[in-house]
Amino acid sequence: MRMIFVNLAVKDIKRSKDFFSGLGFSFNPDYSSDDTLCMIVEKNIFVMLMLETRFQEFIIDEISDTSKATEVLTALSAGSRQEVDETLAKALSLGGKTWRPVMDYGFMYGCSFQDPDGHVWELAYMEAQPPA
Repeated sequence: MRMIFVNLAVKDIKRSKDFFSGLGFSFNPDYSSDDTLCMIVEKNIFVMLMLETRFQEFIIDEISDTSKATEVLTALSAGSRQEVDETLAKALSLGGKTWRPVMDYGFMYGCSFQDPDGHVWELAYMEAQPPA
């Protein structure tokens, strides 16, 4: 079984934990420390939220300035349109920012927002399509 670890630099571990806890995520204490949080997305999908000083130890260049550029779009599926809307509302109430308007393509419905560190998160609900 493969696992995926998305690594993101953050300025404040507590603020990140409060934000993502508020969105319903939990953390694996075995892979967390004072400068790193291991956020559980699914059984084998994790987001490592690292203080910038810790993150810098893993890279050879500069940390992206999210106020000037987008370094990644992290997209997650949602179970319904309602979940998309509710998660966006929670993210904004917890200090996130709107990134793009809600997208409605009929079969696909989604939103995007920035977390307090400026990382872009997208949520998308896709209706099952009949086989062609």
